[in-house]
Amino acid sequence: MFKDEVEIYVKAGNGGNGAIAFRREKFVPCGGPAGGDGGKGGDVIFAANPHMNSLYHLTHAIHYYAENGENGGIKNCYGKYGKDLIIPVPVGTVIKDREKGHILKDLKEPSDQIAIVLGGKGGRGNKSFATPTDRTPRRADSGIKGEERWLKLELKLIADVGIVGLPNAGKSTLLSHLSAARPKIADYPFTTLYPYLGIVSVTKHNTFVMADLPGLIEGAHKGTGLGDKFLRHIERTRLILHLIDIFPSEGSPSPYEAYKTIRKELELYSEDLAKKPELVVLNKMDIGKEAEKNLKEFKKKYKGPIHAVSAATGENLKPLVKAIYKELTGSE
Repeated sequence: MFKDEVEIYVKAGNGGNGAIAFRREKFVPCGGPAGGDGGKGGDVIFAANPHMNSLYHLTHAIHYYAENGENGGIKNCYGKYGKDLIIPVPVGTVIKDREKGHILKDLKEPSDQIAIVLGGKGGRGNKSFATPTDRTPRRADSGIKGEERWLKLELKLIADVGIVGLPNAGKSTLLSHLSAARPKIADYPFTTLYPYLGIVSVTKHNTFVMADLPGLIEGAHKGTGLGDKFLRHIERTRLILHLIDIFPSEGSPSPYEAYKTIRKELELYSEDLAKKPELVVLNKMDIGKEAEKNLKEFKKKYKGPIHAVSAATGENLKPLVKAIYKELTGSE
């Protein structure tokens, strides 16, 4: 199951207490203090895992604890360090402090990781307090408590191309034809309830990642419909593929009005998002004369490059893939 937002509590391990002990050995006449230091508590570490694509595994528990350090022992034995708790998350996970809202770490690369809370230092045993004037100290430090905090984790998918458009524009159909991804396809709004990723092959050795994002509607930047929770996934993409239904159902916006609606939502959500490179694709050209008529009307109002395709029949999809790859790489 896909999950792209969770709130969890994490606590690092407490440091172990220092020990108070004295040597009592047969052939050591002046044994002195022999209390060891406590071990350091474990850290809580988040590590980006390229084989994961959801935060669902973190919905089974809210609280996560690293191991405490062991107390110091006799004969100057140090306490064992607590084990770190390593929490794997998908590449693209943003870790925020829940209370303050600021970003602690953005795990963009597969090798990224961060110790988000640190384990407490172990307390000193009484051996550490021995001085020439106090050779048998009877004091030791307690271990320091580990750090703790509430976190908010948000996943922003890593994809080269993000498909946007109104519901039923054919985004899922397009992705299923261009890649091995199999998103749910049906003739009703909001078929796609969470993003799908697909790898599109250009040649044997050249590919790019495309994301099918749930349909947006007017007011999406404020949470209307499926809301702005999916708009953040487009922020990672290098290219926006704006898919438009050239033959909308009765009562739906015209193709150009649909284009303006989504453009407005992107601009209201983020200026940076609105500035991303864009390819405009008019879908469902297999409809016939009505589609051709609507295409001519669209071209009168939109003066940029247009790709007219049919995701259902595969018409003009190969030229579209080449155009996407050229936009991403600058090469044919």
